[in-house]
Amino acid sequence: MGIRRLSGIYRHTRIRNKLMVLIAFIVALSLAFTIIVQQYAFSIYDEQIYDKSSQVLNLSSKAIETELKRLEQLSYTIMTDEQIQGWMTSLKDEPSDYEKLIIQKLVSDRLLSYSGSERYVYSIQIFDPDGKQYDAGNIVPINPGKLQQMINTASEASGEHRWMYPDNRDPALIALRQIRSFQNTNFDLEDLGTLVIRINIDKLVGDIAPEEGSLMLVSGSSVIFPKSPLADPERLPASVHAGNGYTIVELDEETLFISHIRSPNTGWTYLHMTPFDLIFDQIVFIKQLVVFVFIGIFVIVILLGIRFSYSITRPIDDLIGRMKLAEKGDFEQANLLPAREPPSMDEIGLLQRNFRLMIERINLLITENYANRLLIKETEFKALQAQINPHFLYNTLESINWMAKVNKQTQIASMVEALAFLLRNSIGLKEKIIPLSQELSIVRSYLTIQQFRFEDRLRFHLDVPESLLSRPIPKLTLQPLVENAIHYALEPTIEPCDITIRGWETSEAVCLAVEDTGPGMEPDVLDKLRRGELQTKGTGIGLLNIDERIKLAFGDAYGLKLEEASGEGARVIIMLPKETEEIIHVSSDAGR
Repeated sequence: MGIRRLSGIYRHTRIRNKLMVLIAFIVALSLAFTIIVQQYAFSIYDEQIYDKSSQVLNLSSKAIETELKRLEQLSYTIMTDEQIQGWMTSLKDEPSDYEKLIIQKLVSDRLLSYSGSERYVYSIQIFDPDGKQYDAGNIVPINPGKLQQMINTASEASGEHRWMYPDNRDPALIALRQIRSFQNTNFDLEDLGTLVIRINIDKLVGDIAPEEGSLMLVSGSSVIFPKSPLADPERLPASVHAGNGYTIVELDEETLFISHIRSPNTGWTYLHMTPFDLIFDQIVFIKQLVVFVFIGIFVIVILLGIRFSYSITRPIDDLIGRMKLAEKGDFEQANLLPAREPPSMDEIGLLQRNFRLMIERINLLITENYANRLLIKETEFKALQAQINPHFLYNTLESINWMAKVNKQTQIASMVEALAFLLRNSIGLKEKIIPLSQELSIVRSYLTIQQFRFEDRLRFHLDVPESLLSRPIPKLTLQPLVENAIHYALEPTIEPCDITIRGWETSEAVCLAVEDTGPGMEPDVLDKLRRGELQTKGTGIGLLNIDERIKLAFGDAYGLKLEEASGEGARVIIMLPKETEEIIHVSSDAGR
């Protein structure tokens, strides 16, 4: 009622207002469509720019990862150095103090040769099992508790590499590895000491990622770099620790663009935290500018539309004034009513020039119009009298059904109920696409009526999996095919006839087949009907109607296919889509 009322108001409003509303609607629709397309394009663009920005930011992370791998390889090279292996093994033989001093000097010189070429190494130290220290580089004292922790960590790794993170006392990232003997013939991997490499992580990150303050190295809840964390790792979403990518986070009333990459070697997460506005401020500005430009265009077009509508409707208003005078019978004043401006040479001007001729014929037109309206009203009244109220028919069938049940006429009651169900589904065509289960209910009601007619001659079989009952199908698709089977396969003969509805699913479609054991049907009937080469009394029209409704609903890839059944009879196959998320076109139901 609301839509009809608005439609009536719009239909009876002034042309000027109609033009304004129409122009506003078209511009608003165009604006909405443009903004939607623009936002969709921007979303794709944003995703691409975010991804590329993340990849660029992660380049430095990969470079840091490569450098850490190289330093990890350095620890392995020192551990397997044959000279260091030999010197540390000789200490097991309890040499003299002089020999120990010589060995200490040799080991320190060897470590110095390694540390001297490494710009990111503070110092390299070896602690033998007796606690003796051999070192090179910038040495800082290590408290006994931390030293024991490092030795235990390296020992638990059994020769593998381990990291120890910076703390308040030592800003260095420490690489640990247990030195194990592999030169003796017993291959017992005897413990020769613990290798400690202190790495200047600040310098390493500063050289590779000079944008200081934007990179964080975290391992779980532990911050490896920098000393003063940019954010608490526990406050960040879990997605930043899950893998590679980017995340946009609101943190402390600031929007951050976080590019994150997880190291497969160390398990650390590299976080590049950059204020969102710093990178994407221009993009956000362009988006807002485009929206404002569209709104400005909308306002300008509306104003131009208002002016345009006034230029069209102003002469019409003058003409309406003349017509009102003519309506009152004052034709002389209608002709003398001055226009607001000289008549133009367009259609409105011509209309004004011919207005005098229109006045002379206006009485005749009114009379004819009035007579025509009376005729139309009379025709409509007669048409209403000729109509049958479906509710009256349903109520009558219900009364017959009730009387049959009272008189224990169960067959009559069943037929009336089936007929009422068929009528309701045939007349009520609001739902043109229904589930297969509902279509089968219509078929069963139809067969209930026919069963009383043909009795044992009609044998119906249903072989449809339960998984297909919810699939959509155009209404009144199967029932006309079953009716055709009864008409052409059962009626001409006195022998029993089997009618079967089968259902199955292939890799491309859902198939439903209506089979009978009658005389059969040529497989090219549909093609002949389309070419007009075959004349039928109703079956062909029904088949074409069903085929066209299926194609309109689901596409040209689906429809009917005719073939001979195995042995004898006819077989009509209905091909439907496996999955239908949205039905765009629905054909109207048509009679057979």
